[in-house]
Amino acid sequence: MAVAEIARAEAPKLFDLDRCVHCGLCLNACPTYRELGLEADSPRGRVYQMVQVAEQRTTLTPSYVEHIGLCLACRACETACPSGVQYGRLVEAARAQIETHVKRGILVRLLRRLVFDLLLPSPVALRIAGALLYLYEMSGLRRLVRFAGLLKPFGNLDRIERLTPRVEVPFFFSRLGEVFPPEGERRYRVAFVAGCIANVCFARLNEATVRVLQKNGCEVTVPDDQGCCGALHVHSGLRDKARQLARKNIDVFLKGDYDAIITNAAGCGSTLKEYHELLAGDAEYAGPAQRFVKLVRDVSEFLASIELNPNLGPVPVTATYQDSCHLAHGQRIRIPPRKLLAAIPELKFRELPLADLCCGSAGVYNIVHNDLAMSLLEKKMQRVAETGADVILTANPGCLLQLRAGAAMFGRGERVAHVVEILDESYRAWRA
Repeated sequence: MAVAEIARAEAPKLFDLDRCVHCGLCLNACPTYRELGLEADSPRGRVYQMVQVAEQRTTLTPSYVEHIGLCLACRACETACPSGVQYGRLVEAARAQIETHVKRGILVRLLRRLVFDLLLPSPVALRIAGALLYLYEMSGLRRLVRFAGLLKPFGNLDRIERLTPRVEVPFFFSRLGEVFPPEGERRYRVAFVAGCIANVCFARLNEATVRVLQKNGCEVTVPDDQGCCGALHVHSGLRDKARQLARKNIDVFLKGDYDAIITNAAGCGSTLKEYHELLAGDAEYAGPAQRFVKLVRDVSEFLASIELNPNLGPVPVTATYQDSCHLAHGQRIRIPPRKLLAAIPELKFRELPLADLCCGSAGVYNIVHNDLAMSLLEKKMQRVAETGADVILTANPGCLLQLRAGAAMFGRGERVAHVVEILDESYRAWRA
């Protein structure tokens, strides 16, 4: 394919690339550079490669595809960058460019179609997959596979299986379309983003989120027609499919007169807050996307911004907090989760060293690049051990799965929970 033809595709723009002054302050913040020590696998190195493609000096070589694919898209480099390089935007555009012009193997194409086209956008498919996974668990097959080590001869498949989420029945799908009244006087009307996989694997987290919002005077609507936010699609370069999902969610959530649109998933929230960028070239949806984005709040961000219901009971645990990348770096939210934890009686908080360094989850990264993801996770659990905490808290379902696997494989069996779940426990412990 001609270099000029690739340069015209949806791709990183030179205007954004030229912000990088190649100072190198991003290097130590980058998990892949810390692990591999290669300039090509640093933000600065990847930006240099994007510039080569944008200026038509090279094409989308296998090496370029590999280095862009190895990026976790954790956006820690954005926090470190003094020049305001929007690296997340750049790497997502680079992946969209690759997806448009690089033909993948048939197995990869089939798997991507299964996950991104058939599974994530479809509540019916998610219910079926959830039911099958539930049977896998309840039949004892999961225990047998792990105890007998049946997958160990197949490379990383044994470790990947340990990342498989547990199904939580009943699914949260049954609550879509409901309106949950506030406890006491109504202070806010909010809409809750239930997610896609979360309806099957994090149903109890979603329920806890709704209860905490109710405790704080929120009337919580869970719109029935909402769907996948498109975050995994964006991170994988499937921007057109992500735009379809974004338009649907904008239509659904802007129907209501809400004070806020609440999410409990940092990765989803980061994408939801960037719908206006995703749809900037859409004449019909650019305006509605701007209105939508102004309403989106992470649950910790929202709760920390209001007068919190003080009726919190004791939760006598020693806890640490892992910053979810797309909350700390994508949304620049660090203080709110810690503020909420500080309000819980008898909870002893221990700050985690390098709390904002990626745990290795990164969407489907821990599956696609399992070796590197597990190396990051093992180091993360070593730092958790330094705190002496028996509970690890975070703010994103993907991080929850990764850290639970880490606690089992490299830790001391620590409990892993979402910040809102521990807050829910505190409210239920009030005068219990």
